[in-house]
Amino acid sequence: MNISLRQLRVFQSVASTRNFSLTGQQIGLTQPAVSRCIVELEGQLGLRLLDRTTRAVDLTEAGRRLAARLDRVLDDLDACLQEVQGMATERRGRVRVASSPTLSANLMPECIALCRQALPGLQLVLLDRIQNAVLDSVRSGEVDFGVVIDPSEREDLHCEAILSEPFCLVCPPSHPLARLRQVPWTALAGQALVLLDHASGSRRLIDRALDSQGVHCEMAQEVGHPTTIFRMVEAGLGLSVVPTLALPPEGLQGLEVRALLPRVERDIVLVHRRQKALAPVAQAAWDLVREVARQRQAAR
Repeated sequence: MNISLRQLRVFQSVASTRNFSLTGQQIGLTQPAVSRCIVELEGQLGLRLLDRTTRAVDLTEAGRRLAARLDRVLDDLDACLQEVQGMATERRGRVRVASSPTLSANLMPECIALCRQALPGLQLVLLDRIQNAVLDSVRSGEVDFGVVIDPSEREDLHCEAILSEPFCLVCPPSHPLARLRQVPWTALAGQALVLLDHASGSRRLIDRALDSQGVHCEMAQEVGHPTTIFRMVEAGLGLSVVPTLALPPEGLQGLEVRALLPRVERDIVLVHRRQKALAPVAQAAWDLVREVARQRQAAR
């Protein structure tokens, strides 16, 4: 049967008013439209619901049975639809977010703190993982969304850039390059470098920048976390190129930071599966992370 909600609403009103004209006034239809709805409903059911005369409209036995249960059915349907519609403004629940280590340490704590203050009914659960693992967890549905460096493969992902930041040079104060206010990438030629390994989303961008400038360096060490890089640079093992977000808010004690020219930036993006829309509560968390990043960009 192909019975519409409109037909049921019309029948419900006619069963109550016993008058086609009054029903039309109540639900905003003409009398012929009301009559057509009843005829179509009876046609779908294969029996008469109303006995119509010039003076009265009476319910048949089938009409009485349908009318007796229809109010409850439509009330339940209305309640269900209102409950689902209310999800559009729902701001309670748990949202799982994965991010790479640099972002977990230097962006997400502020987001989690703001979430507790602005959206107390929303619990933001952070999974701190390397970039490839973050993307895998997004694609598998383990998390609602991820915060990563702009991925090279994104065909199956919806991506939104929220923050751009440049790479910078970190070196000991005694190094000759520390005397410059801004350091050209070409000045890194022949230097020993301590860099993030290829599990980081930044490494391919650093390699690309060095290659585009024709710079060849000695790879002293490849590590997984900026804190390790800073300790190695302090120990004199080499220089480093890191994203500015990797720098601690209090600054680096005992090391110098210099801008690199030409300016090379990385984009931080929010990602979720392209074919799966975010639940309203996850969308609220997504918007919050975007706003924190926007404020960071404006302050910079």
